Amino acid sequence: MDENNRNFLLAIVLSIGVLFAWQFFFVPRHPGEQKPPADQTQVQPGPAGPSQPGTETPAIGGGTQPGGAATAVLTREEALAASPRIAIDTPSLKGSIALKGGRIDDLTLMDYRETVDPASPHVVLLSPAGGPLPYYTEYGWAGGDKDLALPTADTLWTAANSGALTPQSPVTLTYDNGKGLKFTRTITVDDKYMFTVTDAVTNGGADPVAISPYGLVYREQIPPKTSYWILHEGLIGVFDESYEPLTYKKAMALNATQMKFTSKSGWLGIADKYWATVLVPPQDKGFNVQFTGATVGEQGQFRTDFVMNPIEVAPGATAESKNQVFAGAKEVHLVDAYGKSNNIPKFDLLIDWGWFYFLTKPMFFALDFFFKLFGNFGIAILIVTLCIKLVLFPLANKSYVSMSKMKKLGPEMQRIKERYGEDRVRQQQAMMELYKKEKVNPASGCLPILVQIPVFFSLYKVLFVTIEMRHAPFFGWIRDLSAPDPTSVFNLFGTIAWQPPEFLMIGVWPLIMGFTMWMQMKLNPAPPDPVQQKVFAWMPVFFTFLLAHFPAGLVIYWAWNNSLSVLQQSVIMSRQGVEIPLLENLGIKRRAKSATSAVADGPKKSKRQAKNAKGEVLKAKSESESAESDTKS
Repeated sequence: MDENNRNFLLAIVLSIGVLFAWQFFFVPRHPGEQKPPADQTQVQPGPAGPSQPGTETPAIGGGTQPGGAATAVLTREEALAASPRIAIDTPSLKGSIALKGGRIDDLTLMDYRETVDPASPHVVLLSPAGGPLPYYTEYGWAGGDKDLALPTADTLWTAANSGALTPQSPVTLTYDNGKGLKFTRTITVDDKYMFTVTDAVTNGGADPVAISPYGLVYREQIPPKTSYWILHEGLIGVFDESYEPLTYKKAMALNATQMKFTSKSGWLGIADKYWATVLVPPQDKGFNVQFTGATVGEQGQFRTDFVMNPIEVAPGATAESKNQVFAGAKEVHLVDAYGKSNNIPKFDLLIDWGWFYFLTKPMFFALDFFFKLFGNFGIAILIVTLCIKLVLFPLANKSYVSMSKMKKLGPEMQRIKERYGEDRVRQQQAMMELYKKEKVNPASGCLPILVQIPVFFSLYKVLFVTIEMRHAPFFGWIRDLSAPDPTSVFNLFGTIAWQPPEFLMIGVWPLIMGFTMWMQMKLNPAPPDPVQQKVFAWMPVFFTFLLAHFPAGLVIYWAWNNSLSVLQQSVIMSRQGVEIPLLENLGIKRRAKSATSAVADGPKKSKRQAKNAKGEVLKAKSESESAESDTKS
């Protein structure tokens, strides 16, 4: 096999291996947006939740504990109507706070919709207990052995005013237990997704009390479209700088037991691909954390909670606990800003940048920079690809120059093979001497494709995990760069009223990508082995089917990168004096040459022959005169 073709084939095989692994481990197995089922079951809100980790204190609050029995549920509207409520009204959020339990359990994200259709419903994040898909936050106080009549999930709080919670208007809730303790809860919210919940208790009794502030996030059922290998979804937290993720599947396997952590700083919550609900306890005061999960029927039940160290409240004194709740979309710049402004440790890990954080996050910032300039993430992908090409130009240039030299050495390499025949050892030694003499690296042909793999990975990760890419349009039919090309050649791109099966969804951009890959392969001479020829001939087809199910933004990147590579390789080969075999491999150059040979090549050949003959006559005459002169001497 020609050495250059061998290198190219090796690079292709490596790429196929990477893509196969990607398809198996990383590509989601639940495509498309899914709406929550209208009819679900839930755990009946039961007695108090888990004990404070590491202590013997009684259960905290009245929150639901995973592992209870399933029961029929109300509709969402009926569940919301089961409690008096205070409205939440901000530019980014609409919802309400339940006065029964004082929970934040009703949130709709006003900047995001379920599908690319602008008329589709807004994304619902939090939902009340008793309805479908309960998902809520709760704060309160956990007491000791005494019956302190602390507020629970059934406690009805009183609102100091009936106005809505807005960025300019906080809400204050109060509860008097009638036994000397008065509780006050003040809730504020900014114009995005950060709530501040300040719980205070005043001891009007004669004896001191010791109570512990707590907070929890509870959720039922695994959300649609989970089990991505490339992305963490489930319970999550950072405790004393240690990142602790727990997937929904592993949480369900806990069977209502607890994973416990002790920390002085950090945060905890539940995170999905694009959304999260996170509690940020008071920092540097010490708290205990529990992750809990269970399976009831076919559904999952999940809870993460924290309990602060006990606070002693003397008679006539007031104790206070200030907490924060993030509930919303995981926008990159917003998450980074919250982490910095609120001193939340490693809050940027709320977005799963993966092991190659040093590649994926810079890739996002580069795309975001050009998006802000041009207003289109598709254009940003094209420009970033061009920038990457410029940065890697010296490496690619060296590689393509080496490949060109390999082509020029083709005849010499063939003579070595013929000279040593079956003596593979001598043949390889002679080849290596030739490479060393001509300063050629036979493995350089792999570099352009191998270098592309980490770029491919980082771009795929950014397209997959960042909400900024969700529903980001390009041009024409591409309305979501994070989703596959929705067209298919098998229904003539929508002309025929038939929906092909998923494996036949081969859209326009995958076809363009396959064509550019085919053009790139045609830059190299066809291998002499018929088997190799078939492998190379079918390679673009294989990649077209494989990449058709990847995000459209990634396919656009690959097609554009191939086009730039064809241009770059052609220029370098031309400068090295190597014939570009593209037209010949396409069968164009030969046909044109045969059609015009009688007119063009004939006269040119005759002129060359006459010129060569004249040169031979002059050379012979010169040699004769020189010999005659020597004789006379």
